[in-house]
Amino acid sequence: MVERLTEKPKPVEDGFPFDVETDSLADSLGLRLPNRSILMLQGGVGGGKSLVSQRLVHGLLENDVKVLVITTELTTRGWIEQVESIGYGVTDALTNGNLMIFSRFGTVAEPIPNVGIDEVLSSEAVEEADIVIIDAASALMPSGMNDHDRFNLIQRLRRIASTGRSIMLTVDSDEMDHKLLHALRASAEVVLDLTTNLIGGDLKRTLIVTRYLRAAGPVQSSIGWRVEPGMGFIVDITAVS
Repeated sequence: MVERLTEKPKPVEDGFPFDVETDSLADSLGLRLPNRSILMLQGGVGGGKSLVSQRLVHGLLENDVKVLVITTELTTRGWIEQVESIGYGVTDALTNGNLMIFSRFGTVAEPIPNVGIDEVLSSEAVEEADIVIIDAASALMPSGMNDHDRFNLIQRLRRIASTGRSIMLTVDSDEMDHKLLHALRASAEVVLDLTTNLIGGDLKRTLIVTRYLRAAGPVQSSIGWRVEPGMGFIVDITAVS
């Protein structure tokens, strides 16, 4: 943990804004992330799940939304350094309590044993955030779940979301039970899929909007994007449809 949030989240009836002046992602992606929702961001290794989630964190913080980030891939320090390397400073948000970061590797590189999705969802920090982003949630999911276990997990996520906050899960389909993945996708209000293609020697990244319920603005079906060091997230306007 880096910083504890000190206030309970305030219900946001029309969702959580994530627009920033430096890019047009929010204009193409519904303007706000719906509250009381489960959101899924799915992609393979190198697909850009962390980069997209970091852009969303940046936009949420810029709009005074309280965010809890749980990372399974980086240390706390590593996550902060990665975000700042693409131009998204988080020092102020950590200082004023709008951002809290938890890593199963600790602050530097001290693994925290036996951390799974149950332990994460039981954290008091979840109750103090407006939106919780788990990257990557698939690494925390248990294997060998039966139908009852899968139902109970989704019901637990629903109970958390019913209090006014939202939960974003970034997932790699190769890391988790496919029946659970299917059930989560069927239940989520927002499902975003990330694809990559090599075209003319350049890697083209696309965000596919598979589902987006309760959008506050226009939603494009696909959004081309890239990230430049120091400049952050850039929407490829020639690849938005």
